[in-house]
Amino acid sequence: MLSFLRKKTKSNKKAIVIGLDGVPYTLLMEYIKRGIMPAFASLLEKGQLIQMKSTVPEVSSVAWSSFMTGKNPGEHGIFGFMGINPESYEYTFPNFNALKIRPLWERQDIRTVALNIPQTYPARDINGVMVSGFVALDLKKAVTPASVYDYLKGIDYKLDVNAATAKDNPQLFFTELFNTFEKRITAIKHLYHNEDWQLFIGTITETDRLHHYFYNNAYGGEYYEIFTDFYVKLDTFIGEMAELAISDGTVFATMSDHGFTDIKSEVYINRWLIEEGYLSLDFVDGGLKGINERTKAFCLDPSRIYLHLKDRYKKGTIDSAETETLRNELKAKAYLINFNGSKVIERVFLKEEIFKGPYANEGPELYLLPKYGFDLKGQVNKKDVFGTSPLKGMHTYDDAHFYCTTPIDMGKEDFSIVEVIEVIRASMG
Repeated sequence: MLSFLRKKTKSNKKAIVIGLDGVPYTLLMEYIKRGIMPAFASLLEKGQLIQMKSTVPEVSSVAWSSFMTGKNPGEHGIFGFMGINPESYEYTFPNFNALKIRPLWERQDIRTVALNIPQTYPARDINGVMVSGFVALDLKKAVTPASVYDYLKGIDYKLDVNAATAKDNPQLFFTELFNTFEKRITAIKHLYHNEDWQLFIGTITETDRLHHYFYNNAYGGEYYEIFTDFYVKLDTFIGEMAELAISDGTVFATMSDHGFTDIKSEVYINRWLIEEGYLSLDFVDGGLKGINERTKAFCLDPSRIYLHLKDRYKKGTIDSAETETLRNELKAKAYLINFNGSKVIERVFLKEEIFKGPYANEGPELYLLPKYGFDLKGQVNKKDVFGTSPLKGMHTYDDAHFYCTTPIDMGKEDFSIVEVIEVIRASMG
């Protein structure tokens, strides 16, 4: 085990973690430099801010599952927001109950408030309070105990922002974004002061929503003022929570699950597989339900490539003896994908390079990590490999952030989100 801490900490110390979904290290540093986040700037004198790696895949469901458990997808079993039924080829959507390993606070029975962490729906009873995050659908099923549900309903707490308005009515989207954010802050402060806890985790997901649709304005542009207004409010909130925590002798931390960057082009990997002769569909209006026996490989979001194995899928025809040759062939061809002369793929990972544990074989055979600006997608109904959508920002693997008032000795350069919960646990003694 890595030696994370430079000194021993007091036993049974409390800790609070403010999750900032999709907030990059580089954006924080730039906003500190521009004077937009003075409270966070002052925190740099009281702790350490580092650039952190996400998980592969660099999506919220996988990253937050890895944070909660301290394990990689091969151990906790979550590889993305969606899976596929091997008989019907219909999409499946693993929820919190699909997590193979319980979160650290359940395993060690730490009294915890866990609010708005993605991939925690439906809520389940814990020693403390749970309020589910994305993709929570029903507030009642997203909250335990009932007394907290009554409180949240009373303040008109919002589970999420209606992102559908971002394209056609940005001002309505921004209004709802700020309102949802304010409700989130109100709930976090209330639970902080009114619940008994040793570990408190409150996650802000409005950052991710803003970034997905308007990240091209993060450093300047038509909606730059929205970013500055939002981040000024976010900075004030962080400063208030940090002051409370530090004055109470509580460890204070913030973190993100991945970074963000602008999108040059979306890249539809299933369309590429069709054009290369690996994916064959009888129809495209049902997702992957149109797969036929001529299919050799298919993609699930964002760029997880699965081989159509005959011992796994109903219509599969690929024998295990063909696996290695087919993987190497796909890997070599993926590196050749280019957009107007620019390479699209940064790295192709084979399954065994990134997944370890009893569920590793459930993961994709290959994972394509894109270069900045190329947002890989799994849609099957696209006519071209490249295209655009209302989305302006994409996740990045290597620009997440982690801040903690307890000094961190990483011991290596590739500190990742998988290790954060152990840092927090150790800091609590």
